[in-house]
Amino acid sequence: MDKLVRNILAELRAGNDLDAKALDRIVRERSAEEHDGRRVYAKKRILPYYLSKRAEHGALWKSWAVDEDLDERFVKTLQMKPRRTASGVATITVITKPWPCRNNCVYCPNDPRMPKSYLSNEPACQRAERNRFHPYLQVASRLRTLEQMGHDTDKIELIVLGGTWLDYPEAYRIWFTFELFKALNDSPESRMSALSNPDRIVAQGEPMRDIADLESQHAINEKAAHRVVGLVFETRPDTVSTDALRHLRHLGCTKVQLGVQSIRQKLLIANGRRESVDTIRNALKLTRLFGFKIHAHFMVNLLGATPDSDKADYRSFVTDPAFVPDEVKLYPCALVDDTALVRYYRIGGWKPYSEEQLIDVLSSNLLDTPPFMRISRMIRDISAGDILVGNRKTNLRQLVEMHVRGLGSPVHEIRYREIGTQDVEMGALSLDEVAYETDGTSERFLQWVTTDYRIAGFLRLSLPHGDAVAEYGDAIPIRGSEAMIREVHVYGFATKISRDGESAQHRGLGKALVMRACEIARQAGYARINVISAVGVRTYYRKLGFVDNGLYQTRDLTD
Repeated sequence: MDKLVRNILAELRAGNDLDAKALDRIVRERSAEEHDGRRVYAKKRILPYYLSKRAEHGALWKSWAVDEDLDERFVKTLQMKPRRTASGVATITVITKPWPCRNNCVYCPNDPRMPKSYLSNEPACQRAERNRFHPYLQVASRLRTLEQMGHDTDKIELIVLGGTWLDYPEAYRIWFTFELFKALNDSPESRMSALSNPDRIVAQGEPMRDIADLESQHAINEKAAHRVVGLVFETRPDTVSTDALRHLRHLGCTKVQLGVQSIRQKLLIANGRRESVDTIRNALKLTRLFGFKIHAHFMVNLLGATPDSDKADYRSFVTDPAFVPDEVKLYPCALVDDTALVRYYRIGGWKPYSEEQLIDVLSSNLLDTPPFMRISRMIRDISAGDILVGNRKTNLRQLVEMHVRGLGSPVHEIRYREIGTQDVEMGALSLDEVAYETDGTSERFLQWVTTDYRIAGFLRLSLPHGDAVAEYGDAIPIRGSEAMIREVHVYGFATKISRDGESAQHRGLGKALVMRACEIARQAGYARINVISAVGVRTYYRKLGFVDNGLYQTRDLTD
């Protein structure tokens, strides 16, 4: 990569203007110098590599002898490159405005500049504060950064954080979501104008919007340059109800982050959590019946916990049919100033696990995680300076995985097995099916796997139990005869179709997953199958025979 950067810089120093075709030639020539003609260097990697070395200002950066003018030309040139051809999803995280929370958890930060539980030094919070917590400005600025880094931004997952989304007024929620979509739907010039004059945008306040206004933005986004393929909101289990979940679907939500933290009642009480274990059970059951992906937060080393109880509780959380989320944000409790936990620490009522204990607990958790579940992260984005005592290592997950590899035990968790954008031959993939039960559904996890069990794509299929659906009657928008596709995801490049670097997206993998899900549902006696589609993928499902039907898209299975 170093020599590739030097080759581009040399062309620019010579006064040559490099368009996409010229850049492609340089990349091919560099690949041919050391390899057999295959494209081992990707244009999408050049700018991130360059910018990282510029930020470090190390010996390598100095050896490039880049002055201000050359630096500007290099960045501008790489920004002109076409979108990468890999099918990826760019994540944009936004933060809601400061807002209180009905809970008062002993470990929870109380930064008055932030929504409850968040700190101003967290990267996403810093971006939000710079943009006055305005949703449009946050999306516009993050989108610009991603594009400058060379990332593909045609498929966007929006993650809305800020404590408890459903505690905010409904009018704010609708307006906030409207602005998220509007920022993605607007022209680059409109976004740049807003970023150049943020005071004008902020001065407009929060004009009243209704669901019809939001749906107009949804319709635009179906064909926009930046389509929403996932919309995530964060809330607490005690806010979940049929009305709340209907509202989330009207907003376009596809995944719900639920702050569970613990399933041991004594720990919930000791740590100031208001909800009961029964409330958590009901929230997960109802959220799953609605078709949402469930991303649960789970903490270890809480007040009153022990390493052994943490291992046992997590094992129950990922195996008990009352819980079994799809994704877990698993992280240790850390002591932050101005929290009630400080008092317990001072009197010896709580202390952090040692690094050895923590790695042991998280390693056990990782090994207990089933193949249909993904651990998205193992730390909170709290800066080391804000942590009084507790884990400060940002590479905690890496340490845990190294420890597990040393044990020689297999890891089935999704993130550990993801192929990402690695190349894999289509012939090396097989379709594996994992069945498991929950309180309200029979689940089928369909996954494309390689011979060494790496995962290239997956689908989550729910087969609702008739009695579970009947329990809620007309309060839920599905019937007992309707199956539900809750998620479809395919990773990176699926195959190389030639040795000259021309790559094919994973064409057919997603469709094959959907067709197999329809077959399973039909054989199980279901007359119809729904999909909880994101706004930006509605056109994809229409091509697969699904039609719009209220909160979902649906397809009959009887013909």
